[in-house]
This record gives sequence, structure tokens and C-alpha cells, in this order.
Amino acid sequence: MYCKALLKTTMNNQINPLETLTEIRSLMERSTKFISLSGLSGVCAGVFALVGALAAYTHLQSIGNPTLSFNDNYLTTVQQLQSYSAYQNSDSILFFALDAILVLIASLVAGSFFTLRKAKKNNQVVWDSTSKRLLVHLALPLVVGGIFCIALLINGCAGLVAPATLLFYGLALINASKYTLHDIFQLGVLQIILGLIATFLIGYGLLFWAIGFGVFHIVYGIVMYSKYER
Repeated sequence: MYCKALLKTTMNNQINPLETLTEIRSLMERSTKFISLSGLSGVCAGVFALVGALAAYTHLQSIGNPTLSFNDNYLTTVQQLQSYSAYQNSDSILFFALDAILVLIASLVAGSFFTLRKAKKNNQVVWDSTSKRLLVHLALPLVVGGIFCIALLINGCAGLVAPATLLFYGLALINASKYTLHDIFQLGVLQIILGLIATFLIGYGLLFWAIGFGVFHIVYGIVMYSKYER
């Protein structure tokens, strides 16, 4: 199909070689990369992540010592969570898990909506062999990372969960970037760098999580929208 499209494009644009090369490049990119990702999906995901981070921080304060300062109260609460097993902190762990799940669901719904809308606008197919490969390469590191985070919680290492999610998410983006826009690779590298820094500053894991999944996604989404959709 793409060979016929390339031949037709070449025959119809013999007078303008530059335009022909541009269209051929576009056709080849569509056949090998999933380019229907919308920048608005990233913006929405970032906003949802910030809301989730705020809810998590509010919960941390509610179980902390109200007489402590903002910074001391946060650090003390995180240290308390690290000192017990996941079973001894079942209420907090359940709250954080539900918080993360709600953020993920909201992000997926918004991402699907804007992606389908962009694909329909550009007459592109959403579910094909390229998008399937993208999903597989994205999901594998995420599934492994999710299992690893569960192990951290069971072993009472709650403070490492936020850095771990950033690291595995960054790896997932890099792993999937070969099947979509190169900007995804750059976002993945930034997530990994942030995750590595967070491993040395465990008490500030929630802050780094909010920056990585919230601020980075919003900035990335705005850049992508301005670059490819306006």
C-alpha cells in the first residue's frame, strides 16, 4: 500500500522534487512510527499528576504532627512510613495506591480522547502494527517497575517507590521512543535523571514525583502541541 502511495506521489510531483521528498518522508514516517500522540494528553496527565501529588501531601500532613513546620512535618512523616512494613501502614498504602490508580485512569482516558481526536483529524489509523509495538515496548518496563514497587512496599521501603516509578517510567519512554516521536526519548532521559537524583533525597520523593509526572508532562505537552499541532 505504501509503495503504491510513494509511486503515485512521485508521479504527481515530478515538477517539484522538494515537495515530493517531503511527502515521501511523511509517508515513510507514518508507516514506521505512531505520530498521533497529542500534546494535550501530556498537559492533562501533568495536571492530574499534580492534583494527585497534592492529595498525597494533604494525607501526609493529616497523619503527621501539626506542630511541625512544612518541611519537618513532611520529612518526619516519610521517615515514619519508611520505618514500618506495608502491612503496618495499610491505610496510607491503600490511599496512595488508590490515588495513583485514579491519576493513571484519568490520564489514560484523557490521552485516549485527544489521541483519537488527532488521528481522526489527520485521517490516521490508531490501532495498527506500529501502535501495537509501541504499546508492548512501553508496557514491559512499566509492568516490571510496578512489580518492583510492590516489592519495595512489602519490604517497608516506601521512600524508594517515587524514585523507582520515575526510573522505570523513563526507561519505558526510551524503550518505546523508536516507534513514535523522538521527543519521547528526551522526556524519558529527563525522567531517569530526576529519578536518580530522587534516590539520594528520599525524603523529597513526592516533590520529585510531582515534578516528573506533573511539571515535565505539562511542559512537554505544551512544547509538543506548539511543535506539531498548531
